[in-house]
Amino acid sequence: MSGQGSQGKAYRNLAEMFFDRAAARSGRPRYQVKRDGTWKEVGWSECATAVREIAAGLIEEGLAPGAKVAILSGTRPEWVEADIAIYACGAVSVPIYQSNLPHECGYILANSESRICFVENPKQLAKIRQVMREGFELDGQRSSVDVERLILMEGEPDAGDDVVRLADLRGRGRGALERAQATLEQRIAALGRDDLATIVYTSGTTGPPKGVMQTHGNHLSAVEAVAAIGLANEGEVDFFFLPLAHSFARMIEYYGLWVGTVTAFATSVDTLTQEIVETRPHLIPSVPRIYEKIYARIIGKRHASGFLQGMIFDWAIGVGRQRSTHQQCSEEIPLWLWVQGRLADQLVFERIHQVLGGRVRLLISGGAPLAREIMEFFHAIGLLIVEGYGLTETTPILTCNRPDRFKFGTVGPPFDTVTLRIAPDGEILAKAPNIALGYYKRPEATAESWDRDGWFHTGDIGEIDGDGFVRITDRKKDLIKTSGGKYVAPQHRESAQDAASHQPGGGGWRQPEVRRRAPDPRPRRGRALRHRRGDHAGTPRRCGPAPADRRAHRPRGTGRQHASRLIRERQELSHPRPRLLAGNRRADPEPQSEAQGRH
Repeated sequence: MSGQGSQGKAYRNLAEMFFDRAAARSGRPRYQVKRDGTWKEVGWSECATAVREIAAGLIEEGLAPGAKVAILSGTRPEWVEADIAIYACGAVSVPIYQSNLPHECGYILANSESRICFVENPKQLAKIRQVMREGFELDGQRSSVDVERLILMEGEPDAGDDVVRLADLRGRGRGALERAQATLEQRIAALGRDDLATIVYTSGTTGPPKGVMQTHGNHLSAVEAVAAIGLANEGEVDFFFLPLAHSFARMIEYYGLWVGTVTAFATSVDTLTQEIVETRPHLIPSVPRIYEKIYARIIGKRHASGFLQGMIFDWAIGVGRQRSTHQQCSEEIPLWLWVQGRLADQLVFERIHQVLGGRVRLLISGGAPLAREIMEFFHAIGLLIVEGYGLTETTPILTCNRPDRFKFGTVGPPFDTVTLRIAPDGEILAKAPNIALGYYKRPEATAESWDRDGWFHTGDIGEIDGDGFVRITDRKKDLIKTSGGKYVAPQHRESAQDAASHQPGGGGWRQPEVRRRAPDPRPRRGRALRHRRGDHAGTPRRCGPAPADRRAHRPRGTGRQHASRLIRERQELSHPRPRLLAGNRRADPEPQSEAQGRH
């Protein structure tokens, strides 16, 4: 796509895109927010007015084009409005996680040279006050933080004369809007796709965070690419609770502005279950942990249910898995299976759907790997979870499964605008218009990840199958180079604990695949029989041969033999045998053999 607007206009920046879409949808709802216990709809016109007033207020504060403005807040409508207002001023937005410690906030403020900072509430204000008063320490050196204006979104400000409430800033902007409107229009018109829009700081494993420089064109290209695969429709409700300082969440929100979804902003992570039911969303973007909790809750209830209910559940899951297999293979569902599927929907699955509001059409997972078992289970009950892959440096997309083209266990094919290449050592290299400029004030680090030929080195090891689907297998930094020059993985990575220790730096769409297993909520005493009943009931065939790693872990023998083997293995783990002495055969396989066995 070429960035065409609603009137065939090519967008040059995010502010222009927002105001054009707002004008075309005047009178329609833009988002929902819960205030005083009641959900209130806010229209596009009201949202656009808020953005203009904040932008005019910032200009009155002396904000110049290209200046940096930080946002330290949780996810809320004011976050988005402040973000777009900063763009409308021609300035650069710098998001900060609301969970960051004072010294972490201080580093980002100092490194980005942000002189204005939006803060959510007095708690966040106190962080900035502390770091302004005490500075922060980095590599043994103490640095100072100089913020000239603090804008408080909610609550009462402290005694400092450098803090102003957001409502007061909007009031000031409202009064100055008539004379500031021409300035805003000039600044928006001057912004091009190559201009810097935002600096997003990644949480590096070593050293200070790196600020990724994302342009307006990076974000517009990402939104255009996602819009082309049709994840959402105008007017659909998307339930939103992910932190907007994360690139995945931010991309989803910009995509919502583009498509015209109605964003329901969650008030708290603690009330997600209740608010999902209240807002009845069509789409839910989330991190895997939420889906894991839902899965564990469903399976836990199944094992706590009575005999008859358990049999009905197992039968329904078996039917759902068979139906899912036909859908994955793009095969017509036989009439007998269609009839059984409708019955399974009515008896079991529709009740599960009600937990998510009753009209969910699509679930989106990002930020970390989600176990294949969980994705297959959700699809069996009639809920598709699509996964993608990307990093903050790719704003943050490279690949994505589609609603009409998906393959569990992969992160999907590349977007049409993305070119991928597998390097000789297995690393994924990428070229795309959504790939960022580099790291702010870090030329050496930029040169390490962006080569002279324009390829971005993701640091992830992966493979592309014959259908064009990408599978992430490792992080390059975790590989060991043998004396023969071959890179091999140091160990089998089968557990969720390993999954947590192999994360790509950058807060992108999805973390590398590590054969993560779904959490088992059942009492330990019954887990030996997991392949005989419950969530594995009625497991159907798969399209094509099973992956090697799946074949290697299939139970051998009868269910009783398999249970006995698991019990013996557990006893051996509790009372390990002594290692074999030198001269005998090796007790542990060679790392290279493990790597070969995994593929």
